[in-house]
Amino acid sequence: MGYGEAQTRELEQTINAIDCDMVIIGTPIDLTRVVKINKPHQRVRYELQEIGRPTLEDILKMKFGKK
Repeated sequence: MGYGEAQTRELEQTINAIDCDMVIIGTPIDLTRVVKINKPHQRVRYELQEIGRPTLEDILKMKFGKK
């Protein structure tokens, strides 16, 4: 799924209107390739480690059923 031109423009305007010290980019793509960010920004990566129950898989199965 991608963003349309209007959505991309709105995202850029929203990010640039925020009063913050830094923008943390946690998207799978390099967001700076599609929007201009007018403040300091840093791309981060993360991994999910589930501890206990329910797990994300359990929640998705409850919501959408088993496939």
